[in-house]
Amino acid sequence: MTVRFLVPAILFSLLTTPTLAQAPDGIFITQRVTSGATPLTIEMRIAATRMRTEMAGPNGVLNVTIFDGGKQVLYIVDPTRKTYVEMTKADVDRMGAQVQGAMAKMQAQLEKLPPAQRAQMEAMMKGGGAIAALRTGSDKVGRWTCDKYDVTLNGQKIGEVCNVDPTALGFAATDFDVMRQMGAFYSGMAPQMAGQLPSVPGIDQGGSSGFAVRTVMMTQGQTVTTEVVDAGRQTFPDALFAVPAGFTRQDATGLLGGFGPGR
Repeated sequence: MTVRFLVPAILFSLLTTPTLAQAPDGIFITQRVTSGATPLTIEMRIAATRMRTEMAGPNGVLNVTIFDGGKQVLYIVDPTRKTYVEMTKADVDRMGAQVQGAMAKMQAQLEKLPPAQRAQMEAMMKGGGAIAALRTGSDKVGRWTCDKYDVTLNGQKIGEVCNVDPTALGFAATDFDVMRQMGAFYSGMAPQMAGQLPSVPGIDQGGSSGFAVRTVMMTQGQTVTTEVVDAGRQTFPDALFAVPAGFTRQDATGLLGGFGPGR
């Protein structure tokens, strides 16, 4: 009788004993972007090979992008119109080929300009330059104490960043693998940018290191400030990385400048 009731008791205890909770397998980052009087909120959710970025203004969600690294597909979703555009790697590469072709034609036109004007235009087209960062102290952003850096381009200050170690937010380097995949996805559109897209916002840019909890960029007389207001780990449902049911697919041709595939 003892053995007879002991086995069911053991099985029952195994089924009812609480198990240790697994750490959430995804991360979320909420940023506030201010420039002028209209702030924007950016919600970024990352899980394994998928990533969703949602931008919202005072009147609600403006747009959503979903990148699926496994499928190598990017979805651009318009929640207001309930439409979406699907871009494959082939679409992006096709667009990149057209951009490169247009750049080649522009370069041919530049050859006809006077040397000084041609040099100025070529510098504008190439962009880039020597980016450097100089640590200037520390600051507090939200609940994080961060290291401050001045960011310069060719010796001229263009902004500031304040960085923390990613572990302060509970992040690991592997959490951002999908960003590397997204950089490779876009590489066909702008080959000259290949390898320049950081896997973590604010990581190793011009000598600064860490995760940027605040970025201040000054361009064309405007100051754009981006601050992390919340971040952490979370498990997301699969539906978050899918186009909502009932949304209408739009032709990607317009998005591709008229050179996309006819669908």
